[in-house]
Amino acid sequence: MDDVLVTGLGALSPLGAGVDAFWRGMHAADTGPTRVPDPLAHMDHPLMYLVPEADLPDGPPERDGLPLGRGSQFALAAVREAVADAGLAAPPGPDTGPDTGPDAGPDAGPGALDGGVDPRRVAVALSTGMGDTDLHEGWWTGEAPASGRWAPAFPLASVVGGWLGAQGVNTCVSNACAASGYALSVGADLVRSGEADVVIAGGAEAYSRVALACFNRLGAIDPERCRPFAVERRGTVFGEGAAVLVLESATHARARGARTVYGRLAGAGWSCDAYHATAPEPSGEQIERAMRDALREAGTGAEVGTVSGTGSGGLGFVIPHGTGTELNDVVESRVLGALTPRTPLYSVKALIGHTGGAAGAFAALAASLVLHHKTLPPNVPVGERDPECGVPLPSGSAPMTGAYGLVNAYAFGGNNISLVFGEAAA
Repeated sequence: MDDVLVTGLGALSPLGAGVDAFWRGMHAADTGPTRVPDPLAHMDHPLMYLVPEADLPDGPPERDGLPLGRGSQFALAAVREAVADAGLAAPPGPDTGPDTGPDAGPDAGPGALDGGVDPRRVAVALSTGMGDTDLHEGWWTGEAPASGRWAPAFPLASVVGGWLGAQGVNTCVSNACAASGYALSVGADLVRSGEADVVIAGGAEAYSRVALACFNRLGAIDPERCRPFAVERRGTVFGEGAAVLVLESATHARARGARTVYGRLAGAGWSCDAYHATAPEPSGEQIERAMRDALREAGTGAEVGTVSGTGSGGLGFVIPHGTGTELNDVVESRVLGALTPRTPLYSVKALIGHTGGAAGAFAALAASLVLHHKTLPPNVPVGERDPECGVPLPSGSAPMTGAYGLVNAYAFGGNNISLVFGEAAA
């Protein structure tokens, strides 16, 4: 079976625009949320890790007559960087052009596919939780003009497919906070099944007044910052942005002479505990199942509990779901403590907050960078650790000691996914 390689990366995050800004921010390990600039955010904790105003994309405002909100604009910005990084399209630019409709060919517009890539073999699998709901929220309150056309989630994928001229499968996954992990897994399946040579996969999430208000009403927002595994944690804090990976079959990447291979998506495991609408199942049985299935598919040996977290062939790090909510952190910690007891964790949410439907994609982006640079950056300090969360969170940078990284993403409704990323073969 052909390897699924990561040949391009793109990001727009609270750390700034671009993958380089994200990697620098991982090493700086110094971030925090801000008050959302929304006069209608009448809630106890209107806090969020926001994309800096200077890095906000300048459009496009619409696509084929469909208004585009902040989520779709974030997605397109990250995709532009990712496909340019992979050598599949022109570098990012402000103009999407009117001639890049869904039926456009590979030469249509400044962002269209080039380099001899067959657009019929290029797929899009993106995800979101709230999508372009900022438009709808604006229409409710008279802040945005009324429109007869509105869609909450799918434009994130459709605008990307249209801009690229991609004619393969185009789908938007929206099963809450595990969504982009599922989108990446769908992308890998499309490559392995032979249905696509290239898949643009990832997720995007933007500020939503409704989402933030709901979590405030649930009492699930930390009044200070996102502090996974900390004894004083009091909930999560949302973040926004987009993270995109270009997944490509090894055969196709070799044939076109791909410039960079960041790693490979080596394994995936799905499960659903169907325990509660919001709370994790206390035993962690199904999240363990997802981890073991992903590790087994990747061939790390951890499915039988043999990974020690050291050695060139083992598991070098884990990027946990770890939201900062009380039950989630404890359940995940217990499973990791039993399955990979000495493997260091890197918390992306402590860095940029909980990016909802994009959380799995940001974790995958971080994993790909760690594998590529062979360095695990320092964790953002979260304060005193909860004794019930006995997982290793290194405070300093360290060389990576294994060939694999495990990524976890969980969601309301008991949706669980684990992905294993591995070093690219020499």
